Amino acid sequence: MPFPTGVLPTVLPAVLSAALFLAPAGVPPASGHPASGPPSAPASGSAPASAPAVPYDSQPLHGTALFSVKAANNAAAQEFTVAATRVSRVAVYLGSTAATGRVTAQIRRDKADAASVLASRTVTLESLGGAGAGWLEFPIDADVTPGTTYYLHLRATAIESGKTIAWYGTTTPAADSLTSWNYDKAYWGGWRAYASSRLAFRVNPPDTERCGETEPCYVPTSALAARTAGLLSNGTATEAVLPSFAVGAAYVDGSNVLTLPSGRRRYLPAGAQKSAVVPADDPGAQAQIAESRAWLAAGRVPGATADRRAAAQRALLSMRALLQPNGAFAAAWSPPWEYSWPRDGAFAAVAFAATGHDEEAYRILRYDADTQRADGTWEARTKLDGSGPPDSRAWQLDGNGWVPWATWQWYRAAPAGDRDERLRVLYPMVRKSADYAAASLGADGLPPASPDYWELGTDTPNIGTAAPLLAGLSAAADLADRLGQAQDADRWARAARRLSDGIAASFAPLGYPRTADGKHGRDSAAAFMAPPINTAPADVREALDSTHAALLLPNGGLSPGNDPAFSWGSYAWTASSSFFALAWAHSGETGKAQGVLDWVLSKRNGLGELPETVNGSGRPSSVAPLGWTGALLLMTELALEGSPLPAPPLPPAAAGAR
Repeated sequence: MPFPTGVLPTVLPAVLSAALFLAPAGVPPASGHPASGPPSAPASGSAPASAPAVPYDSQPLHGTALFSVKAANNAAAQEFTVAATRVSRVAVYLGSTAATGRVTAQIRRDKADAASVLASRTVTLESLGGAGAGWLEFPIDADVTPGTTYYLHLRATAIESGKTIAWYGTTTPAADSLTSWNYDKAYWGGWRAYASSRLAFRVNPPDTERCGETEPCYVPTSALAARTAGLLSNGTATEAVLPSFAVGAAYVDGSNVLTLPSGRRRYLPAGAQKSAVVPADDPGAQAQIAESRAWLAAGRVPGATADRRAAAQRALLSMRALLQPNGAFAAAWSPPWEYSWPRDGAFAAVAFAATGHDEEAYRILRYDADTQRADGTWEARTKLDGSGPPDSRAWQLDGNGWVPWATWQWYRAAPAGDRDERLRVLYPMVRKSADYAAASLGADGLPPASPDYWELGTDTPNIGTAAPLLAGLSAAADLADRLGQAQDADRWARAARRLSDGIAASFAPLGYPRTADGKHGRDSAAAFMAPPINTAPADVREALDSTHAALLLPNGGLSPGNDPAFSWGSYAWTASSSFFALAWAHSGETGKAQGVLDWVLSKRNGLGELPETVNGSGRPSSVAPLGWTGALLLMTELALEGSPLPAPPLPPAAAGAR
């Protein structure tokens, strides 16, 4: 999986470019302010759309902060007229550096006369999640007379000293637009009209122009730590749901179709590369919902409670969206993650196979066979079209363990009818992989130093490589035995035992640390020594407890490791945390497993997706969903409900004895 691109959050400027924003999970909508759809802000300097003649009720551009409001003696107003007889909603583009304060929108007959108020609505910045930017909707109810001039009166108060709340707009002339006003009693002595500057506002926006559909909604800056919020897919193409498009949206149950705050739906139509917003009863969206529900029903959705089944369902659908037609499995759907890692793909293949989705699992393994290098190894990652690596990132030997392990897990779950025939198609890949792994072992029985799942090199052998290779060699030996390949089975069995002995001699006495010399701290990869990856040595139970304690962060999650040579900072990784849930669930320690799983599930975003990381303040960060974490969730849930995955059998000590 990517490193280090996902470690630090990307914080976008207050003025964004047209899209929509996602409020973080757990942030309630403002009182009287329903969570609305997507936010993001149009780029400064965009040419204004030509305004309607009369009535003029919209000024959508917001490239410049026109009206800064810091106290009760500041306000802004915009003239407008409407053709309707009722105003039910107004929206303004707002940016705030203050996290606390209140924002009020009123419709007045006279901008300067508080007694002329027809309707008023106030929201607090706290209820919106704090400082942020985007279109802010105010549900409001006012009877109006068509063609009459009214005033949208805007007032805000920032509680924090020196913090600003600003109304955004444009200074570019807009045909037939009406006057904007700014009120600053101390500076101008009252109201000042602007000849060209206008607020970005909408009155009674139709659903097709509402915040959440085509316009960006207010989102707290803290929510922008997550680059993506969800996925749309049609089976051949994938599109990320940006945080800016997820506010107030929700997936239709059992699908990757979104219901928007307006009641309309966003989905990726068949054959399309870009999503569309359609009525709720759109036949294409309905057909996609039915198809994805049928796919789920053809397999198994694990989970002991309704909430956990919902999380498992979402993980399956997100993994399916990340899986490409050629078998490439994207780690996530944002440019630094839009590649296929053998490691991530292996876990996805196992989760698909274990939940009854044989075709998807086998497709991933066929992709592995197609992209294996001539020497039996794999690139660190490949482009999704399978054409090769995107850069010169160092390859990682652990892939030679993960892929045979995943092949073994697929085989044991596959329908018995033709699985031997299909295994024979994969067997050349397994042979080359296992032979390379066996030949890599040194006199001490350990593999050479290699970059591990951190994607960082080490000077001495690391557990993040040794443990997967042990699983892969054990798996390859068992697969060879099943196909009657006795010489292969004996060769890989001897190598697996040598590696097992090497791990026992070098890593076990130190509690399975990151490296064999013990100089690089603890590593969450210690969990790779437990089922369903490996048959657990007796001392692994204690090592898991001590490693978990050493890596536990104040936010409740785990750091991948505590190597003194490198710091992960305050970021917890959901995959590293889930390693322990997986290991404990498969070792009978269900209470510990459920505790970790509860924490992971508590970090789902507003769409129910699992993020890659969680920052120090406990908010989802990086990207969501991460396919690896989804696979770990599914495997853990299977164990917790009584269907644990087996671990490849460790060959017996006597060489060749089977």
